[in-house]
Amino acid sequence: MSEALLTRSRVMRLAVPVMLAQAAIAATGVVDTAVMGLYGDKADLAAVAIASVAFSFIYWGFGFLRMSTTGLVAQAIGRGDQAEARATLQRGLLIGAALGLSILIMSPLLQHFVFAPFGAEPDVVGLADGYFAARVWGAPALLTQYAITGWLLGTGRTGALLAMQIVMNGVNIVLDVWFVAGLGWGPAGIGAGTAIAEWVALVFGLVLIWRSLKREQGLLDRAALVALFNANRDILIRTLALLFAFAWFVRSGAQMGTAQLAGNEVLLQFITVAAFVLDGFAFVAEKEVGEAYGARSPQRLRRAMRLTTELALAFGALISALYFFGGGAVIRQFISDPEARAAALAFLPYCAAVPIIGVAAYQLDGFFLGATQGRAMRNAGIIATVAYVALDLTLRPSLGNTGVWLAFLGMYVFRAGALGWYLPSLMRATANRPQPLQPPS
Repeated sequence: MSEALLTRSRVMRLAVPVMLAQAAIAATGVVDTAVMGLYGDKADLAAVAIASVAFSFIYWGFGFLRMSTTGLVAQAIGRGDQAEARATLQRGLLIGAALGLSILIMSPLLQHFVFAPFGAEPDVVGLADGYFAARVWGAPALLTQYAITGWLLGTGRTGALLAMQIVMNGVNIVLDVWFVAGLGWGPAGIGAGTAIAEWVALVFGLVLIWRSLKREQGLLDRAALVALFNANRDILIRTLALLFAFAWFVRSGAQMGTAQLAGNEVLLQFITVAAFVLDGFAFVAEKEVGEAYGARSPQRLRRAMRLTTELALAFGALISALYFFGGGAVIRQFISDPEARAAALAFLPYCAAVPIIGVAAYQLDGFFLGATQGRAMRNAGIIATVAYVALDLTLRPSLGNTGVWLAFLGMYVFRAGALGWYLPSLMRATANRPQPLQPPS
């Protein structure tokens, strides 16, 4: 499979299940909110909202485990080293389980301060505590799933990835309704349903990869563990930098007033949907670039970059056009507050530009993740975030929310430019023995 010539149709066959799986992830939050909206009050809804956001930030910080596993597995397959690919999976499973258990053990401490930044009413915080206390039991399962997800992406089994996500969503929906509508557990029921669904999905995922769980002799190989640690460390720093950038965007909108903050938040959901779609091509790029990098084949590398990026650009342009011409109708239909609606409509063109402008950043992320060039990603993430904050501080005082959005668009340009600086070194390293990347002179 790794030696088959990559085609556009194959890229689509790999990418579409990823897009659907990403959509299923987003649907989990929608279902939680819908069930709570039907069977709870505004305090219940607010509790689920802040608790789910808190978990999203905690778990997103550990996304490096999925990313490094995908790249290292793909590289091993590219080298024809199936044993190392399986060992990479098993290391990821052990690390994911250990990290998840650590979160569970530290949960009383986390629960003590995790809701403080939201400034919610005491009754809302009390309900959110119930959600947190129930859902945190799923942490070991979800973080272990990250390794399985990385393995399935790295081996091109994107259909199996979609199946695992469908299982988790199906169980979550059934348990949400039972625990909340039937048993009246409120937000704690939503948290419990999600945690149980995460464990069921883990068991299903382990069944999918069962044949790859035979213990490999190189499982605790020191060089491999060091490589995994270095990749995870650098990708974590990069992820934290991007988290800070998005938090800064929300903060900047808040300083423009409540209406602008609400409008920006609505438009940010449009951007999230676009990212889910375009990530399908970036994830395929991770796999294909990883294999090419492992095989030291510049020809395969260039072909993987070109085909995945062509399709990503086409979809990015399509999404931008849909948002520009049709986004207004969606906003008018679903946003009842007139000031928030007006703010969202006013800045919709800036939001519509993100998918097409952001394609380069998404794709370059995929290229460098596939080659597990964490140092380049770390440096680029820090540079882009610093440049974005500086641009926002420069434009916002005089341009207001227009400056907020221009700086936000600039962040995607900075991300692409910073990673593009390292691209020639990545191309050279593919033809030789993999080595840390240095900026071109």
